[in-house]
Formats: sequence, C-alpha cells, structure tokens
Amino acid sequence: MDIIFILEFFIIFSMIAIGGRYGGIGLGVAGGLGMCILVLVFGMQPASLPVSVVFIILAVITCVSVLQSAGGLDLLVKIAEKILKKKPQAIVFMGPLISSIFTIFCGTTYVAFSIYPVIAEVAADAKIRPERALSVSVVAAGIGVVASPMSAATAAMVAILAFSGTTIVQILMVSLPAFFIGVFFACLSVYKRGKELEQDEEFQRRIKAREYHFLNEELQNKDSEHDPMAKRSLYIFSLGILTIIFFGTFTNLLPHYELANGDIERLSTPNLIQMIMLATACLIMLFAKVSANKLGEASVFKSGLIGVVGVFGIAWMTGTFFEAYKPLFSDSLSHIVEDYPYLFGVALFAFSMVIFSPSATVAALMPLGVSLGIPPQILIVLYPCVCGDFIVPGANQIACVSFDRTGTTKIGKFVINHSYLRPGFVLIISATIASYLISQIIF
Repeated sequence: MDIIFILEFFIIFSMIAIGGRYGGIGLGVAGGLGMCILVLVFGMQPASLPVSVVFIILAVITCVSVLQSAGGLDLLVKIAEKILKKKPQAIVFMGPLISSIFTIFCGTTYVAFSIYPVIAEVAADAKIRPERALSVSVVAAGIGVVASPMSAATAAMVAILAFSGTTIVQILMVSLPAFFIGVFFACLSVYKRGKELEQDEEFQRRIKAREYHFLNEELQNKDSEHDPMAKRSLYIFSLGILTIIFFGTFTNLLPHYELANGDIERLSTPNLIQMIMLATACLIMLFAKVSANKLGEASVFKSGLIGVVGVFGIAWMTGTFFEAYKPLFSDSLSHIVEDYPYLFGVALFAFSMVIFSPSATVAALMPLGVSLGIPPQILIVLYPCVCGDFIVPGANQIACVSFDRTGTTKIGKFVINHSYLRPGFVLIISATIASYLISQIIF
C-alpha cells in the first residue's frame, strides 16, 4: 500500500467529515471538492454519476411534496396517529416492517424511497424521535435483498449453489425468517435511542428558528381528515406504490426492448420507479385539484433537494475512489479468505462495505467460498454478511438525513458515527445467528 493510496483515502474521509458538519448541502459540496482533488491532482478517472439514485430521489420527493400540498400527507399522519394512539412507539417497528416488505417483493431497495418521508413525518407528528424508526427502516430495506426471491443477490446465490442441489426455497427458508428476526432486534436496539423528540436540542433550535413546522400547522386551514381532495390524493399515492410493487414483482410484464447487438433488455426498475412516481404526482395534481402556487412550497420538497445535493457529491466521490481500487480490495480480501476460511463472513462484510453492492459481493466472493470447500449451508448462514454497505454513508442514508426535518437522524463528524451504524450491526449479527440456528433445522 503506497503513500498515494493513503493520501487519497485520507482525502475521502476528510471530505465526508468536513461535509458532515454542515449537513446535506455541505456533504455535496465537500464531495465536489474531493472529486476535484482526486481527478485534477491525482489523475483518477471519474466514476459514473449516480444518476439513477439522484433521479429516483427527485421523483419521490416531487410526488410526496405534491401529496403534502394536497393534504394527503397530513391525512396519512392523522390515520397513523389513530392507529398508534394506544401505542405510539409502534412506528419504530411498523416503519422497518413496511420498508422491508417493499424490498422483499420488488428485489430492490429503490422502492422504499417512497415510504421514508412518510415514516419520518408520522414519527415526528406522533412526537416520536424519527431517528429511531427511520434508521432501522433504511437499514432493513437495504439488507432485505437477502430475503427477497426477486433480488439480484439471491439470484446469484441460487446460481452459485446450484451445483450442490441447493434451491431458492432452501435459501429463503433460512434467510427470510432470519432477516425478520434481525429486524426485530434492530428495532429493539433503537427503541429508546437518544433523547425524546421534544427534549432534543437540535429539534428545539429548529422550532425556535421557525425552520420546522408540524404538518398540521402547515395545513392548519385545511381539515384534511374530512377533505375529499386529501383522501383522493392519498388513494392515488397508494395506487402508485402498489403499481411499483406489482411490476417489481412480475417483471415479465414490463416492456422489453431489443438492443443493437440483438440482446433483449427489459425496462429497468429505477426507470419504472421514476416514471410511476412522476405520473402519480401528476394524477394527484390533476384529480386532487392542487393549487399551482402550492406545488413548490411543500417543506418535504426543500428537504429532499438538500438530500439530492448530498448524494450527488459524496456518492460520486466515493464511487470514483472505490472503482479505481476495486482490484486491490478484491485481491486483498481473497488472500485473507484463503488463509483464514473461518473469517469468510468477515471478508464478505468487508468487501461489501467498500463496493456498496450485496449482489456484487455474492458474485465475487461466494464462488471463492465454494472453491475453499465451505459447505453450502454455511454460505447460506453467512448470506446476511454481504450487506455491509451501510458503514460508509451512501445515497439512502444521506437522503434520509434530509427527509428527517427534525434533525435527529445524522451523519456523524467522523464519517462512520452515523444514525444507521447501531441498527445495521445489530440486524446483521442477529440475522446471522438466527440463520445458523434455523439452518440446523433445515439442513
């Protein structure tokens, strides 16, 4: 490892640390400075821009902000308050459960973007610290790919373990219940995390500075509970979410296109989400009769745009660095696995942490585990370990910091001391232990 690598590595984390002090916009512009140094000084080749993620966030916040302008988001909060009246802390469990189901049905974490702003607002309006529900929801949606029959990671596992006769049913019989056990323990780990919302200093500062208003205050002249337009907007929004889940589950119904080389390619899930979210926003605008002067006034839209800037800068910078050194990380971790086969789970976790992709981790390292003679049931037990991409803040984490308008969900000043760290570790560790116990029954 030479001095150049160390300097570049130092620059990456310095920029994230600097940006973390200023929030979403600060992260974005700090990432831009890091890109300038890496590309113009060290000569790195820029990675592809995080276009899909940025556009998905834009489409989702546009749809949710139109829903808010129509009174639908306020109505959703009122409905949730009724459900949570006897036990309001249930949002800490319900939020992660819903976001997990989205991922499991669709095989991708992208679809859960549409529910994050809702989880944050429901928690805040119920006077629950949003960090508790939101942090687990983001982590659960990301790790949910190991429990999804639709995910690329599970498809890779099935292909790699096919030689032993292992089926997708056997994999899911272990990974699915183990995942939900992990989600439960992750929720418990943050159930009383941090100060109560009304005692949080940052939240009180935002209240005094008039930077935060509860939804029922923003729409105080509109009784959304009895407003037919608010109900109509919520019905349309729900239909949009169900449409995404439907097509994400039955992908064979999506349009297919013939490429120039003769290959057949179907409509991508990111494009599907972007289209449906924008179309849903348009339908809400038309049929819920949203006033034109209210379309750009929703507070959710402003918060979401801040998250877009953060994702744009930081994701581009970290992607450039890890893309340049992917062979180095791959070779180093391969040697560790060969020398210490019992640390294979650690290698899976470390590899996924630096390449930000569970499916790429499965494709790169699971065949190595097979070649080392590790039994298929052990590889299935270690399957949750491919989801270490929550360690370094990525697109989901950065965006959801902005979705939480109360300021309780944070990216720490020291890069990895963020709100998602605790629930992420608890979920993976408990899911892996549960996988081991369940595998003793299945195999």
